[in-house]
Amino acid sequence: MSKPLKQIHLAAHFPGVNNTTVWSDPRAGSHIEFASFAHFARTAERARFDFLFLAEGLRLREQGGKIYDLDVVGRPDTFTVLSALAAVTDRLGLTGTINSTFNEPYEVARQFATLDHLSAGRAAWNVVTSWDAFTGENFRRGGFLPESERYSRAKEFLATATELFDSWRGDEIVADRATGTFLRDAKAGAFVHQGRHFDIHGRFNVPRSPQGRPVIFQAGDSEEGREFAAAAADAIFSRYADLDSGRAFYTDVKSRLAKYRRHPGQLLILPAATFVLGDTDAEAEEHAREVRRRQVSGATALRHLEFVWNRDLSGYDPDGPLPDIDPDLSGHHIARGRAQVRMYRDPLATAREWRELAAARNWSIRDLVIETGNRQNFVGSPDTVARTIDQYVQSDAADGFILVPHLTPGGLDEFADKVVPLLQERGVFRTEYEGTTLRDHLGLAHPDAAAAERAAS
Repeated sequence: MSKPLKQIHLAAHFPGVNNTTVWSDPRAGSHIEFASFAHFARTAERARFDFLFLAEGLRLREQGGKIYDLDVVGRPDTFTVLSALAAVTDRLGLTGTINSTFNEPYEVARQFATLDHLSAGRAAWNVVTSWDAFTGENFRRGGFLPESERYSRAKEFLATATELFDSWRGDEIVADRATGTFLRDAKAGAFVHQGRHFDIHGRFNVPRSPQGRPVIFQAGDSEEGREFAAAAADAIFSRYADLDSGRAFYTDVKSRLAKYRRHPGQLLILPAATFVLGDTDAEAEEHAREVRRRQVSGATALRHLEFVWNRDLSGYDPDGPLPDIDPDLSGHHIARGRAQVRMYRDPLATAREWRELAAARNWSIRDLVIETGNRQNFVGSPDTVARTIDQYVQSDAADGFILVPHLTPGGLDEFADKVVPLLQERGVFRTEYEGTTLRDHLGLAHPDAAAAERAAS
């Protein structure tokens, strides 16, 4: 007996602060003006996507002590943007990345509960930790947590926020004009939390929201991150977007759910994925090569090499050979706060490997960075891309994808117009929204129903 077709989940990541964006393209727009966010969100909703995703940028990027202006810099406040988008969309989920290291549970819970009310049940929270003191310098508690403590705080942060969300049952407000009774329970919103990281008590002042709690996303790939997702998240933002590693990650994370009395459908695996389309596969491949060269200018290639060399390489020719000098392993890194630095645990070994690779293939610095960097995940005609995405989902390498276009705000339009209809024809993607909340779109039960199911099991 054949398996029923899985329905694909699709979301859209507003690219903002990352090296995917080709901001120099004449078709690119602002990453700050609301019109860009509104266009992007409306396109995603027109295509019946599950949600829009905003990443976090708590500090301008720097390198060598100077502002790094080769990428797009700056990120407006997440809650402000998502609240504004709630007014220009009707069904699209609104997902924001909010840090658990530098914020407080009460204010974050209050903001998400408010967003869930304003959007009629479309809010989601991507819970992240911060690993670097560089970003922490912006905050009162800058850099105070060692790495081993960050997930401990994140777990208690989420647990505390959940207590605040649940301090209202949802039936307290009666608003009876005849009797003058507004609340039937004088203790509504009361909470007490005493823990290692938080010791708070009082009254939560936002009543139960349509979803009960926002949908919870998690983005860590470490052992602790995977376990955290299995225990408490509704979806995990994965970086595994190729078939074999996607299957391995999918199997590993889903297998952890049973110990928390959860079933596989209660945690969705949603990798980030980039794409390039063309009328033919060959045209798309050519376009993808052009995009990669625009993403990696000569100056960008040198800055990327500095992640490994930890030296100022501005005097080198990006179209010339790699430096013969070894990486500097002493002192502070010149690219503080850049996540890419953590990818290269052994700079000497990486430099040696890259030199050998460049020599064997006659690659310049720029060639090397282009060829060893991230490639577009889905490249081809609309039919090829639709078939490939469907293959990944049906073979349990993912439950869907969070798409990251290289142009803002119009980079999603072509996918919405050409790929989505093909997925709909295959019967694996909705033609209309069937529910009103983000939980409806994702097939997730309301928290109260999920709790009752666990209690009965």
